[in-house]
Amino acid sequence: MVTIREFQQLMRELYYERDSRRGVEKTYMWLVQEVGELGRAILKGDLKNIKEEVADVLAWLASLCNILGIDLEDAALSKYPGVCPKCGSKPCRCQVH
Repeated sequence: MVTIREFQQLMRELYYERDSRRGVEKTYMWLVQEVGELGRAILKGDLKNIKEEVADVLAWLASLCNILGIDLEDAALSKYPGVCPKCGSKPCRCQVH
């Protein structure tokens, strides 16, 4: 099993040089493009493509975090420490709006 941190490190090893030259703004735009592709795959109900796009979204998010100097695993777990960050429950008991 690979951790989020290990996956982020893999993205750093594979793409950091190119991503850092591209910069934050353009890397962010690639992430947004991949989220759009994921949305289109979901609307089509194409499970194979959904899985590919989910992987792309995660990879671009990890790359963006690498450029910004953010540990993705730390960021995720500090916001979501095993309970809902709003109500503090597991499962979430927040009122749906």
